[in-house]
Amino acid sequence: MTAPGSTSPLYATFSRADVAFERGEGAWLIDSRGERWLDFGSGIAVNALGHAHPHLVETLKAQAEKVWHVSNAFRIPDQERLAERLVANTFADRCFFTNSGAEALECAFKTVRRFHWANGHPERYRFITMEGAFHGRTLATIAAGGQEKYLEGFGPKVDGFDQVPFNDIAAVKAAVTAETAGILVEPIQGEGGVRVIPSESLRALRQICDDNGLLLIFDEVQCGYGRTGRFFAHEWAGVTPDVMAVAKGIGGGFPLGACLATEAAAAAMKAGVHGTTYGGNPLAMAVGNAVLDVVLADGFLERVRAASLRFKQALAAIVDRHPDLFEGVRGEGLLLGLKCKRPVAEMNAAFRDQHLLTIAAGDGVVRLLPPLIVSDEEILEAVKRIDAAATALTAASSAAHGVAAAKSA
Repeated sequence: MTAPGSTSPLYATFSRADVAFERGEGAWLIDSRGERWLDFGSGIAVNALGHAHPHLVETLKAQAEKVWHVSNAFRIPDQERLAERLVANTFADRCFFTNSGAEALECAFKTVRRFHWANGHPERYRFITMEGAFHGRTLATIAAGGQEKYLEGFGPKVDGFDQVPFNDIAAVKAAVTAETAGILVEPIQGEGGVRVIPSESLRALRQICDDNGLLLIFDEVQCGYGRTGRFFAHEWAGVTPDVMAVAKGIGGGFPLGACLATEAAAAAMKAGVHGTTYGGNPLAMAVGNAVLDVVLADGFLERVRAASLRFKQALAAIVDRHPDLFEGVRGEGLLLGLKCKRPVAEMNAAFRDQHLLTIAAGDGVVRLLPPLIVSDEEILEAVKRIDAAATALTAASSAAHGVAAAKSA
């Protein structure tokens, strides 16, 4: 029975906009009233290939008529194929499939701790993380992120995570102790405000790990899988991690994640020490391989890079045109953010008034995460709608000031 005063049996953990979508086409969503919305949120960087991509739809239909689930007690050929392809195109030698980014991070934590345990250092279990990070909603991942708003009310913070200020390499060095197991970082903080870790900092973190016998973990759940114009964001820095968590775009909308690791890092993850019921199921593996078919096709990432440059330049012009509303543009590739001078909720609402979907982030930033297949025309249309929203906000503010001035006269 629904509680008194409530209109829904769902947990009240989301503040939902009053719109429901019935179908999608590429970068567009169509709501229950038949109205079209330009989707520059992509389900928070999940729908990497947009909505109803023909290759993904046909692949899912074909697999649905075969087998959905068998459990990891048996071989799953498409799981082996997807792992082989990921290994062939990344730093990794081993892969563990999950259902989400948080599960991929949990696997990463266990992989690193098990590595040190197997190598005679069970005391090494702590991770250095950066303030402003977001790694998931499990008890361990909210501890890794360290943000009080996510920790409040859930009991003692899970032990083993030490936060340092964002991009403070000196603080990272000072935080290393005999109990440190690894360093965890997002090459680009998405939830934290589209804040990019400079390439030289990623290289410095790699060196700190090498100098101290630590493992380096990258969280590329949001910034990976082509979103920056490279397969993974860390490739721009020319460094590689020992372990990496992946999700969101890897399934193109189907729940899928993965923990990737080097042979040395994963060597102690023997039979029985970790597991999953749904992870790597045949439906997810079919779709994951289909996503990879598109993302790794010749010219695809080059097209993302060209589109992102065009979009970033157009957004910079918007900032120049509306200095009362925006401070600047952040991010790389098609993971961009507008630093706002007004509350983010107000800005998102203004964009929704223009039927443009965007995503809130920390540090006063609105995220713009179009699907990687977005066209030049759709980018121009999004910019036009951002400009219209900004113009409407400025006009409303001027009118309000005029009324206030008239009253005080």
